[in-house]
Amino acid sequence: MSLSNLAEDIKVVNDRLLSSLNPQQYEAVVTLDKTLLVLSGAGTGKTKVLTTKIAYIIENGFAFPSQILAATFSNRAAREMKTRLHDLCSGSDGVWLGTFHSICGKILRIHGDKLGISRDFTILDGDDQIKVIKQILKDQNIDVKKANGIVSKISLWKDKGYWCDDSRIDQQSEESKIYHLYQERIVSYDSIDFGDLLLYTIKLFKLYPDVLADFRKKFKYILVDEYQDTNMSQYMWLRMLAPSGQGLCCVGDDDQSIYSWRGAEVGNILRFEHDFDNTKIIRLEKNYRSFGHILGAASSLISHNENRLGKTLWTEDDEGEKVLVKRTYNGYAEAQFVVDRMEYLHRTKGIEYGKTAVLVRAGFQTREFEERFMASGMPYKIIGGLKFYDRLEIKDIIAYMRLIYQPNDSVALSRVINVPKRGIGAAAVDKIRVLSIEKHISLFQAIREMIVSYKLSSKLKSALQSFVSLIDDLSQKKNLRPVEIAKFIIDKTGYVENLKQENTIESRTRIENIKELLQALEDFEELGEFMEHVSLVSDKDQEAYDDAVNVLTLHSAKGLEFDAVFLVGWEEDLFPSKLSLLEGNLEEERRLAYVGITRARQFACITYAANRKVYDQWRTDIMPSRFIGELSPKDILRIEKL
Repeated sequence: MSLSNLAEDIKVVNDRLLSSLNPQQYEAVVTLDKTLLVLSGAGTGKTKVLTTKIAYIIENGFAFPSQILAATFSNRAAREMKTRLHDLCSGSDGVWLGTFHSICGKILRIHGDKLGISRDFTILDGDDQIKVIKQILKDQNIDVKKANGIVSKISLWKDKGYWCDDSRIDQQSEESKIYHLYQERIVSYDSIDFGDLLLYTIKLFKLYPDVLADFRKKFKYILVDEYQDTNMSQYMWLRMLAPSGQGLCCVGDDDQSIYSWRGAEVGNILRFEHDFDNTKIIRLEKNYRSFGHILGAASSLISHNENRLGKTLWTEDDEGEKVLVKRTYNGYAEAQFVVDRMEYLHRTKGIEYGKTAVLVRAGFQTREFEERFMASGMPYKIIGGLKFYDRLEIKDIIAYMRLIYQPNDSVALSRVINVPKRGIGAAAVDKIRVLSIEKHISLFQAIREMIVSYKLSSKLKSALQSFVSLIDDLSQKKNLRPVEIAKFIIDKTGYVENLKQENTIESRTRIENIKELLQALEDFEELGEFMEHVSLVSDKDQEAYDDAVNVLTLHSAKGLEFDAVFLVGWEEDLFPSKLSLLEGNLEEERRLAYVGITRARQFACITYAANRKVYDQWRTDIMPSRFIGELSPKDILRIEKL
């Protein structure tokens, strides 16, 4: 092929790749001689830029596919990029494209033996970690309820780049000692966890500079997605591979950094220009998702953050409808308003339920909305979580209530006989079940008979007697109001105290869910009434819908988009949350609000209640979220009338 023909072919390819890009996207794709930070606002086409840039590099012969590394944060993002890249460039299979962890795993499969790691190592997931930690705690005569909290602590240390002997860890602390034992244990199992994938790769690069030099030479171009979400381990790994930044392109949005609680460091993106040489920042501000008023409200809100690089989203589309800000009398009225508004949009604007979302700050908020959806017959689904009455802690408390209502409810008894742990293991439960079948009696009756007639170990007999006494005591409360029964269950079983001892984000969320259950129980006067309500709820939950309203947390909504978005519970101490304010994370909460608003394509509605029932008392001093006051007046329509 002649040079002129080759040039013509390249021109054709480039026209195909680049013709649909806006000027800023085009600049981000073709700039190869700078260390590049692409500040990509919500809905501005960051994935398009990343995949087009890789295809541009390959098609123009700037690098072979195997000389390109592209790191993402999720398998979903990696799959989407691979699909898009394959459509753009048929020769892209050799690109090292995957999550940080999968890329590090690939490196360690090749060179891990230098660190004494078998190339056939297994990778532990979260459940595996908890099992190992529980084994260690049991061996050390430490309460196994601490396992979840210790796993979270160790994972956070690893995200920060701390090995177990790191001087930045208090080596005398209980968590540190468990960390040492944990590492010894999993090494003996020929296993590593997700945090280790990065730590061992960093260690490999430090101890074997020739290996690091080979990878630096190998990768001519390194691209990183969602750079604002990198933790310190990922940051150190990247700095080692691209110390000067040559060939580096990071895409991210400092305004969407919302994961500090799992180790993300927004400072990584804020100091980009100081970390790397020959840097250039390109801002993608043209939004292809949302109407103008939605973008205006979001931009005015996020402008109140001081620690940001700054950009302003805009669109060529219509201004659309203003963001509706609605004050309601209470939580019930809020849920009713949302359902009514959804029905209105569905009927008059043709907005499908499946393209509508309710975004909550915390999982416990979903309960009132779920009950309103069910009462109205509107289909809904919980994204990234369980429906309220399907959550483990709620089912546990309700199982105890079922036993009070009907002690011979063997299904309920099977669920809670050893919850919280009381020394009645699976083998004992199997014996009880066999006796129940043989005698045609309930499990509870079988336990009573076993205590009297069977030779049992003193430990098991004591545990069974305690359980029977517990259920007998609880049954005496059958005629109390359901909320009082639930409080008695929580107190007598120590259920919440056990969750407090775990001291994890998950356990704190479960406690909030239990508090929300107590609030729900305030609506019922008799136990039987509530039991019937739960049965009906569970029966309705069995039906599945494709076109159903999406209910999810703001954190889970990142990366998604909907035609209509309802942002609920915008009240002080709820959003921003009281904990975030105590920990000085107001700016991250504001970024979370920004993420929520920018999920909306056509309609956005923010609601808050003037009064709200918190546990068993009405709060009438609720203040609207400060974020509402930070929205530009020209972009919102406030309805204060109750």
